[in-house]
Amino acid sequence: MASEHRTPEITIQDVDGVMLRTAHWSAPAGSNAAPLLFFNGIGANIELTLGLGRMFPDRAILTFDVPGVGLSPVTQWPYRHWMAARWARKLIDLHGMDSVDVMGVSWGGALAQQFAFQYRGRVNRLVLCATSSGMTMIPGRPASLSRMVDTRRYTDPEFMRENFATLYGDMADESAGSHIENLMPPDPKGYIYQLLAFAGWSSLPFIRFLKMPALVMMGDKDSIVPLVNGQILNWALPDSRLHVVEDAGHLFIVTRAQETADVINTFLGSTGGKAAKAA
Repeated sequence: MASEHRTPEITIQDVDGVMLRTAHWSAPAGSNAAPLLFFNGIGANIELTLGLGRMFPDRAILTFDVPGVGLSPVTQWPYRHWMAARWARKLIDLHGMDSVDVMGVSWGGALAQQFAFQYRGRVNRLVLCATSSGMTMIPGRPASLSRMVDTRRYTDPEFMRENFATLYGDMADESAGSHIENLMPPDPKGYIYQLLAFAGWSSLPFIRFLKMPALVMMGDKDSIVPLVNGQILNWALPDSRLHVVEDAGHLFIVTRAQETADVINTFLGSTGGKAAKAA
């Protein structure tokens, strides 16, 4: 068993003039598992991904702060999902990764779908957590969405603790406390650019081309991206399975980390296929 206490090497990478703060966990000695490329949620910085080393101890992992998030400088102009996917492809090239498993959470789930479409010859398996097909999504609860745009969730830990359950549908337990403490406020322009990248985007025109095995994970109490969005993805993807995390909200990857890791690790080690679909 690989060590559960790996820490990533964090560097600033220049990708076509765009500076991206990148976290890379090296593969343990003797590991033959495919590297994992991870796309985070909107406004979410690298520090929120440090648990990935414990969740996936036997593989290399690569993730990055998109421009204007964490310590990646904001770009001069807005960008689109296809551009961010190209940055990610160049990052895996820089790290000598040929083919990868791809995982995305929430906003990052859309980017994961875009990457899997643009570079589907290099994607082994696709994991989509608490995400949707884009502009065609069924929206969440108004109370949750209104708190999503409140910048106090990045700057006021007490506000986050008081509103965590309303915002995400999860209880603010010890794991949520660690998440809150590691939040870094994104650059306001960078946050707007993330929203603009998502505006008008949908995976439905190309989702049938994503023929790699896919796992869709959703929380049944998600108040931001309701479960029905995962059911739509599961229906549309050619080779997918749906796993519903019961009594869990939008951040089950944080509040139910071990359960989430067990499900994903089982999937990444399996042969995939519609016949194995779970609910």
